[in-house]
Amino acid sequence: MSLYDRFEAAFMPNYGVPPVALARGEGCEVWDVDGNRYLDMIGGIAVSSLGHAHPALGEAVSRQVATIAHTSNLFLHEPEVLLAERLLGLLGGQGRVFLANSGTEANECAFKLALKYGKTTGRTYFVAAENAFHGRTMGALSLTGKPSIRDQFGPFPVDVRFVPYGDADALKNAVTDECAAVFLEPTQGEAGVVPPPDGYFRAAREICTAAGALLVADEIQSAIGRTGHWFAHQHEGVLPDILTLAKGLGGGMPIGACVGFGAAGTIFAKGDHGSTFGGNPVSAAAALAVLDTIDGEGLLEHVRAVGSELADGIAAVDHPLLKGVRGRGLWRAIVLTSPRSAQVQAAAQRAGFLVNALQPDAVRLAPPLVITSAQVATFVTALPAILDEASHD
Repeated sequence: MSLYDRFEAAFMPNYGVPPVALARGEGCEVWDVDGNRYLDMIGGIAVSSLGHAHPALGEAVSRQVATIAHTSNLFLHEPEVLLAERLLGLLGGQGRVFLANSGTEANECAFKLALKYGKTTGRTYFVAAENAFHGRTMGALSLTGKPSIRDQFGPFPVDVRFVPYGDADALKNAVTDECAAVFLEPTQGEAGVVPPPDGYFRAAREICTAAGALLVADEIQSAIGRTGHWFAHQHEGVLPDILTLAKGLGGGMPIGACVGFGAAGTIFAKGDHGSTFGGNPVSAAAALAVLDTIDGEGLLEHVRAVGSELADGIAAVDHPLLKGVRGRGLWRAIVLTSPRSAQVQAAAQRAGFLVNALQPDAVRLAPPLVITSAQVATFVTALPAILDEASHD
């Protein structure tokens, strides 16, 4: 029985059977169980910031797991404190941190903060964006504007009003003094790496401030250098009331974080929220290694430079299936003229590249932040043939 058959027999069917079984990785390359090599242009869905088997990550995790691997939240340990301090330093120094295990848990924390704020101030509803994705647990799913994954699990515990993403007028009309919070992604990830118009997030900050609503920035995918800044909201020079992080923060280890600024950082009282594994010493050590390496190796500038090379290279390809490219840094979507993203993903795999058919007409690229110009060039060079094959599949 193959590994694929064993997977299908052992697991719930919510993922289907993935098309590739990976055995190992090194840098930006991975190998499957049959020995085929691929350039990883997905990065574990924007998670593997330092690529695979990075020495700094391996050393930090090995050292920590050999020291103390778990404490629970009944006790504190230095790695979690160092990590919280480091994040706050990158965010300007003011705030309070809650550490969790994943992005959806970080958003659950933000949801509960905003819910408590609403209950104490008489605010009764939330605003989020159409096609937004904030997670699959019930609170985060309440805020997710994707009917295909949301509707079958309702009703939901709170009134959420959805507005078109990027429409500042629609947002202003939806946010009144009865709105507790607005949840937004600086760029919509699962919708297809869709950036808003320039100034949208700045307008959202002004709208929320005027109405007294909390602005929550979901940066689960966009943070930790992915767009060329530590955090994507920094592109517009605004600060949310609550920020959520995960994915790239751990470089492959499970971790999430929710940061509250100003009064939003002290909404919770003792006992209001918790997590047995949140702030785990091993994950915290991994996150510190990721942050140290991004800083020490100048990866923010590298992401901006190599991300531009990737986008410019794709934009220069003349092919009837290619409509364009969007995104920032090393977080991009190849936009197609017809719904053939699954065919592009399959053709890319056969050519030795792992990409993600994110939407029917959009292919996500989120490679490790350490990807080189030469590696990007190999993908751009191969893209026309990939698109040719996908056009005829």
